[in-house]
Amino acid sequence: MLNKYARAFFTRVLTPFAALLLRLGVSPDTVTLIGTGGVMAGALVFFPRGEFFWGTVVITLFVFSDLVDGTMARQSGRSSRWGAFLDSTLDRIADAAVFGGIALWYAGGGADPVLCAVAIFCLASGQVVSYTKARGESIGLPVNVNGLVERAERLVITLVCAGLAGFETTFGVPHIGILLPVALWAVAVGSLVTILQRMVTVRREAAEADAAAAEGGASEGNGAGTTGRGSEASS
Repeated sequence: MLNKYARAFFTRVLTPFAALLLRLGVSPDTVTLIGTGGVMAGALVFFPRGEFFWGTVVITLFVFSDLVDGTMARQSGRSSRWGAFLDSTLDRIADAAVFGGIALWYAGGGADPVLCAVAIFCLASGQVVSYTKARGESIGLPVNVNGLVERAERLVITLVCAGLAGFETTFGVPHIGILLPVALWAVAVGSLVTILQRMVTVRREAAEADAAAAEGGASEGNGAGTTGRGSEASS
């Protein structure tokens, strides 16, 4: 849902900035690499120390590179398979850094093994959500389902709640730190539901494709059999 509407909105907002970068000679791939590096720095430098407010600020500044690089590629006519591959691959790395940084906090100063495990599950399930769609498409299926929690939802829920939770340690706002655990549990459950939704969809689409292939094979076989009988009658 967020992918559909928020991406279109922010793409329009960031289009002038993308055009400026192109005029300055910056390539889309460079923006992709810098954006991923910034997200990783914000997540792995600040989050493990419990500095969720400033970490979220840094991540937010760089996470929009995912929209800028695509806009730049379209404006310059340099969209390519390599660019799409690089963008998707680095997205997975950036996502892993965000949840990895949170897991490090709960494994260390946060001292909560359960939430550490939930953060690790969010990391792993996020990768599987992307994999299920990519794998389904690679075997020729459309995978016509978005699912409850996609990448945009995972990032928005986690970063908004992490940033707000940071108000407790950074500005002394009491009790607001509970938002981060709530976000982690929500993303974990939502990701699991999304995986199941995509698995059910792929299973249905695969069964339909196999049935269509079998029907097509049977039709060809019947056609060949009819031709053979006709030949025998003629002879």
